[in-house]
Amino acid sequence: MITTTSSTFQEIANVIASLNLQTISKERQAVLQPLADFIQEKVNTKQEIRLHFICTHNSRRSHLSQVWAQTMANYFNIKNVFCYSGGTEATALFPMVANTLEHSGFKIQTISEGNNPVYAIKYAENEHPIIGFSKKLDHDFNPKSAFAAIMTCSQADGGCPFIAGAEKRIPITFEDPKTFDNTPQQAEKYNERSIQIATEMFYIFSQIQS
Repeated sequence: MITTTSSTFQEIANVIASLNLQTISKERQAVLQPLADFIQEKVNTKQEIRLHFICTHNSRRSHLSQVWAQTMANYFNIKNVFCYSGGTEATALFPMVANTLEHSGFKIQTISEGNNPVYAIKYAENEHPIIGFSKKLDHDFNPKSAFAAIMTCSQADGGCPFIAGAEKRIPITFEDPKTFDNTPQQAEKYNERSIQIATEMFYIFSQIQS
């Protein structure tokens, strides 16, 4: 297994250390395996690894997946991993997502306000921050070819049978925490989804052999 790196912020490293891989069922492991295989193949052939996480609105699950995947690539010291996110339509990164990540130790700055705010999301001392904002999957910010399209919601998975430029299309869907918006369980459920995604990204990247 590739050795872990120490540049991840300590608070995030503490969250990572608390993740429980036993929560991932054998059935779910089978769903995650194609992404691990894609990454391993790119590592073996010394190619750049582009992971594009896609959901309908690019507001919740796709951002959580992008951020945690990039964080785990850094944590396991896997080089040349570039994570992106997009939607079938653009809305805004939901503020509770930023709050949830901040609670896990990410350092977040709002670069611009407005209907579709732009956030800088930093996960390690010496790494560029992730630029988080809602965008369509074919936005200029996103890759045009040689990437894996990871479908993080069933609506986008069903509505986008073809993703232009994708080398591989991998459905890894998550339940939408939006269901709990404006309820007393909102913060708890967003954190629950974030931790699930973190755990699954840890599982994927922990398998990669250098």
